[in-house]
Amino acid sequence: MLPKLIEPEDLANGSRDELLMIHVADPIAFAQAHLPGALLVTPADLVAGTPPATGRLPDQARLERLFSAIGYQPEQHMVVYDDEGGGWAGRFIWTLDIIGHRNWSYLNGGIHAWHGAGLPLASGEAASVAPTSVALQLDLSPVAEVEDVLRAIDDPGQLIWDVRSAEEFAGLKSGSRRAGHIPGAVNLDWMALKDPARQLRLVENLEALLNAHGIDGEKSVITHCQTHHRSGLSYLVGRLLGFPRLRAFHGSWAEWGNREDTPVASGP
Repeated sequence: MLPKLIEPEDLANGSRDELLMIHVADPIAFAQAHLPGALLVTPADLVAGTPPATGRLPDQARLERLFSAIGYQPEQHMVVYDDEGGGWAGRFIWTLDIIGHRNWSYLNGGIHAWHGAGLPLASGEAASVAPTSVALQLDLSPVAEVEDVLRAIDDPGQLIWDVRSAEEFAGLKSGSRRAGHIPGAVNLDWMALKDPARQLRLVENLEALLNAHGIDGEKSVITHCQTHHRSGLSYLVGRLLGFPRLRAFHGSWAEWGNREDTPVASGP
């Protein structure tokens, strides 16, 4: 069994014959470079795409088509990576948690770390695979809705982790009609979680970094960004650190900031 967080050298030195390797990226980027044998999942495959909250979970039928197209087998171990340090990979892993698939690993640093280690890359379109018959049973416990976030605001046993930029959090910029943040939320930018000096691997002091920002994994944690793309990485970090009660607000600020009945705070 592979560890949840795997380094490029360890993946390269082991057998990959029984693994399903998933590269989450734009098709053009995938065609330019990907791990040999990897299959493509696009960001658009992972989101509902309906405005204003475009990042909400797709419906079950769409998820079943996606997993059928990649030849999904429940017993397979998946290695997931992307080209940006974990946002989209984390979003896919959140989706795996929802379909009840626990056999996954994240390739630390993704394609940048793999290339930085001098390991081989392939180009061109993904190899075709035979589609499988997929009937999913969805577990929505990793999903937070507006009502869940509202209940968390005044609950000392819960914590809301906003991974948008400090400017978005303060209300200085916004991708929604209203600017600011959810009252009581803690801000730690997703960019602080990955190390550009180490080919976008996760920073080495993750637990200390989160503790310094008041992010207590013993609480029930809800994470979000604008569309639950950047918070794919914070969800992944929480999973790797063993947070026992972790959810992602899939509507994120795109939903919260475009409603008129949700409370908004501003300032740092």
